[in-house]
Amino acid sequence: MIDAHAHFEFYKKEAPGVIEECRGKLRAVVDSITEYRKAHVWKSWELLKPYFGFVFPTLGYHPNEARRGNWEKVGKVEAFILEHRDEIVAIGEIGLDYHYAENERGRKNQREIFQHFLDLAIELKLPVVIHAREAEKEAFELVQRAGVRAYFHSFAGSADLAREIAENGHPIGINTGIVFIPEVREAVKVLEPEEILVETDSPYMSPFKGQRNVPCNVRVAIEEVAKVKGLDFEEVEKKTEENAIRFFSLKV
Repeated sequence: MIDAHAHFEFYKKEAPGVIEECRGKLRAVVDSITEYRKAHVWKSWELLKPYFGFVFPTLGYHPNEARRGNWEKVGKVEAFILEHRDEIVAIGEIGLDYHYAENERGRKNQREIFQHFLDLAIELKLPVVIHAREAEKEAFELVQRAGVRAYFHSFAGSADLAREIAENGHPIGINTGIVFIPEVREAVKVLEPEEILVETDSPYMSPFKGQRNVPCNVRVAIEEVAKVKGLDFEEVEKKTEENAIRFFSLKV
């Protein structure tokens, strides 16, 4: 099993223990190291660096940070990405989140910074990890305009949009929220296994009420996709692994 999107750095001092717990159960975890509030990419990098090879890093700039429009910080993150360009498997997560960016100024900041990192991905010939909330269609349109390969992580938009995104060659992230988010189940119904990556978005989106999510729980996402599609667990596990390895060019 491969968890295509998690945040070990958000466990802070507990991260090494969580990583070791998952190492025996998973083949790999793609960790989306993204600039977000006090979670600076350089600090997260140093925390996770000893585990690279099992943990595969991306680097990005979260839209909820982007809404502040701090271009000085954007420059620092861009420089860090350029420094580690040969060590990362994608740029992300980046994108649009209109749930928290309620005014036009914040949304404009998000769009401009999103575009900036899409351009960087093109320059570096890297795929991107997309965070899109209440702005899925607009994020997709910007991705298409940029001509970049994109992974739409933790997708919870419409089934019709999921179908359109997949038809244009971008994989859809189905997370452990499939247990309690109807839109995620509806998206799975219209997608083929070849179009899906499974993820936890740990420590968020726990399928177990009252418990913090962990990457090992990606098994739940696989189980639920298998149920919805009427497939065997092993078939979905194998296909989603292959999808993650291909999209991120993982050396596992």
